[in-house]
Amino acid sequence: MASTTQFELALELIRPGDVIGLGTGRAAQAFLVELARKVQEGLEIRGVATSQRTEALARTLGIPLIELDEVETVDLTVDGADEIAPNLDLIKGLGGALIREKMVAAASRRFVVVAGPGKEFDRLGGRGVLPVEVVPFAVEHLRRRLLKMGFDSRPRMAKVGAEWFRRGLEGLFLTDNGNPLLEVAVTPDQLANPHEVQRQLHDLPGVVGTGLFLGMAQVALIGPNPVDSQESSAEIARVPSPDFANNYPLRILTAPGVDWDQFRARP
Repeated sequence: MASTTQFELALELIRPGDVIGLGTGRAAQAFLVELARKVQEGLEIRGVATSQRTEALARTLGIPLIELDEVETVDLTVDGADEIAPNLDLIKGLGGALIREKMVAAASRRFVVVAGPGKEFDRLGGRGVLPVEVVPFAVEHLRRRLLKMGFDSRPRMAKVGAEWFRRGLEGLFLTDNGNPLLEVAVTPDQLANPHEVQRQLHDLPGVVGTGLFLGMAQVALIGPNPVDSQESSAEIARVPSPDFANNYPLRILTAPGVDWDQFRARP
């Protein structure tokens, strides 16, 4: 196992003909590069992209794509995470693709997280930020409602010149759904009961969804980060295979009740 990366191990879970959910973010991009090599070698799969960024990269790499509307279920989704709790509850979506990521994960028979060092936390909230996608109408009003609940927040602003960021009114970052993203300040104590926080936030009119992915992931594969941190789809497409820092051991984490050997030997 010492010579295996988390991305290579995730590839071993794929069977010919599978529909694969393709995540968004740095770890997901590294997985796509490895998956594209297998496709070039003859592996027949179809991918469902969780963002326009991922879709563009997958097309550049030659990975065949379909829409989520075209299937009832996704066989396996491989995606990254911003925070991973011991029970594999997650915070995701700091890259702005949380709603589509959650929809694809919810449609998946199996959901595997691939991540590098620094993503594991004893409790959710360790990084202090929870992304929340909201409708464009009355964003400041919604922020005031959140503040009354004890959650300070700020709207994500678009990064000038970054190809995957789109600008809305007053320079707001907009998701692929055309919605603003609020960065809600949280602490581990505030997220001690993440299901209750999820319920409270979803009860607010105007909230589209949150970055809390609770009880969704079955396995997390934690390993070294790719040395390459290319950001543009074209640049990544030219990388035949990521190089990896090999001083971090690969670790396999499972959700409660999930046995790795049985999960790996899927019928």
